[in-house]
Amino acid sequence: MKPPIFEYFRPKSIEEAVSVRADHDYSAILAGGQSLIPTMNFRIANPTAIIDISRIDSLAEYRIDDSQIVIGAMVRQRDIELSDSVYKVHPLIRETLEHVAHVPIRCRGTVAGSLAHADAAAELPALLLVSNGCVVAHSASGARIIDANELFQFHMTTSLADNEIITEVRIPVMHDDAGWAFLEFTRRHGDYAVAGVAVILRFSEDGICEESSIASCGIGSRAVRLPEAEAVLLGKKLDSNIINEASQAGKEYVSAADDTHATTEFRQHVLSTILSRAINIAKSRARYGSE
Repeated sequence: MKPPIFEYFRPKSIEEAVSVRADHDYSAILAGGQSLIPTMNFRIANPTAIIDISRIDSLAEYRIDDSQIVIGAMVRQRDIELSDSVYKVHPLIRETLEHVAHVPIRCRGTVAGSLAHADAAAELPALLLVSNGCVVAHSASGARIIDANELFQFHMTTSLADNEIITEVRIPVMHDDAGWAFLEFTRRHGDYAVAGVAVILRFSEDGICEESSIASCGIGSRAVRLPEAEAVLLGKKLDSNIINEASQAGKEYVSAADDTHATTEFRQHVLSTILSRAINIAKSRARYGSE
C-alpha cells in the first residue's frame, strides 16, 4: 500500500520545525521512518504534513555528562548500541537494543522515534522507564521535560501535545556497582515481545537489595513499571524464595487480552519466568561486599 497524500517539509533548525508543527493540525515527525512509514502505508496514521528533521544537525549528536546520557532525536539506535562509551556507563542500553527488530532497522531507526511511537510491545519504552529517564519536547512556546512515567499513556499514545517534537532523550548513567538484565520472549527473533522485562538492582555491602527497578513491555496497553515486584525485593537478600515471590507479583501486571500471539495466561507465565531469570542475572552482575 501507499501512504495518503501529504505536504513535505525539511526544516534546518528546531525553531523552524516547531513553527511548521504549529501551523499544521495533524503533522508527523520523520526521523528514521521505521515506525512512521509502515503506519502510514497501512493508513493507521494519516498525517497531512510530514516534517523531516534529518537536516537539523544538532539532533544527530549524543553526549555523556556526569549524570546522564543525552541522545538527540536523530541519533540512530545502532550508533548507541555500538557505542563503547555508552555501554561503559549504562550497559543495559546495549543489551536492550540488541532485541530491537533487526540490524538494518536499527541502522535507520532512532531512539527518540521509537519512544514517540510508543508501541506497547516495544523494548525502548521499558528501557526508559526502568532507567528513570525522560525526554525533552519542544513546541513554539518553549521546551519541557517529560518523565518516562508520564510519557506513555496507551498503545501508540503519549502525553506529547500535537505541536510538540521530542528533541532529546535523557537517560541517567547507571551506578557502576549496579546489576542489570533485559530479557524477552518473542515468537521469532526481531518480533515485538510477547513479554519483556528490564531490571536494575543495587545492593548494600552485606547483600541487601537497596534499589530495585523493574519495567515490562508487551503485557498490556503500554510499557509499565512493576512496583509490587520491586517492593518484594527491597530490603532483602535475594534468595530463590524472594525472587519467586517477586516474579509472581510481576505477573499480576499482565493486562493484555488473549490475541493471536498469546493468551493472557501464557503471557503471565512467560513474564513470571523471564522476570525470575532477569533478577538472577542482574544479581549476578551486581558488585557488592568484597566482590
